[in-house]
Amino acid sequence: MTNKDIEERKFRPAKQEVKDAAKDLQTPQTTSAAYRLAFQDTDFLLREDLRPVRFQLELLKPELLMNEAKIESTFVFYGSARIPEPEKAQERLAAAMTDEERGVAQRLADKSKYYVEARRLANIAARYPAGEDGKRNFVVCSGGGPSIMEAANRGAADVDAPSIGMNIVLPHEQAPNIYVTPELSFQFHYFALRKMHFLLRARALAVFPGGFGTFDEFFELLTLIQTGKMKPIPILLFGKDFWTKVINFEALAEEGVISHRDLDLITWVETAEEAWSAVCAFYKDDTMMACG
Repeated sequence: MTNKDIEERKFRPAKQEVKDAAKDLQTPQTTSAAYRLAFQDTDFLLREDLRPVRFQLELLKPELLMNEAKIESTFVFYGSARIPEPEKAQERLAAAMTDEERGVAQRLADKSKYYVEARRLANIAARYPAGEDGKRNFVVCSGGGPSIMEAANRGAADVDAPSIGMNIVLPHEQAPNIYVTPELSFQFHYFALRKMHFLLRARALAVFPGGFGTFDEFFELLTLIQTGKMKPIPILLFGKDFWTKVINFEALAEEGVISHRDLDLITWVETAEEAWSAVCAFYKDDTMMACG
């Protein structure tokens, strides 16, 4: 007996079975939905009973593809889908017709600096060198959409580095921004699985001004670390003026619903350099400074 005899695959691969199953046999039996291969039967896979299977598929697909891409860890970016880059912010401001529109446009223009900082921070993180085994760390990861997410993927693209986009199917039109690496552009049905993938490989996380989605993801991360379900990682919060206007963090501690030490989970920053320095300090890795 040879090694070939032992190692050779004995069962026909599923791809071959699919090809053979596609034979054009038009009979009542072969045209029935019951006859379709289960994993090719979309109507079957979308049944309520199959939700656990869809959960598993949505967990496995990005996991396997990121493993194949040798992505060891990620640098995750959260933030608004509505903050434009500075040039577009000025265009919107110029096009505003009413006092209300001008007020909103001006406040978004004031926050457009965070598009620039997100792009710069992603650029720094994306230059972190791969290991001798080819594995990559601090790979830029965003929600794959516009604004702050676009800035993050764009920062990685500026240095020809791969970056991840994790889009979600929404009732209104949404498409991945053009800077996401196509082979790492994922689409999710389940928010829960998407949020899990954001954090499974996360070794640092930057949070920029944002709305409900940003609040949801940011506070879930704080809760996971606060409760010990997840080990601490650097949580870099950009925009102290914004955040302290919309959330009174100190009041939460004063009211006793969190402890004052829970506030230490947050690192306040305003620039990409401050953020990267905080990550270097957290991991006590002076060699990381060279990437900045």
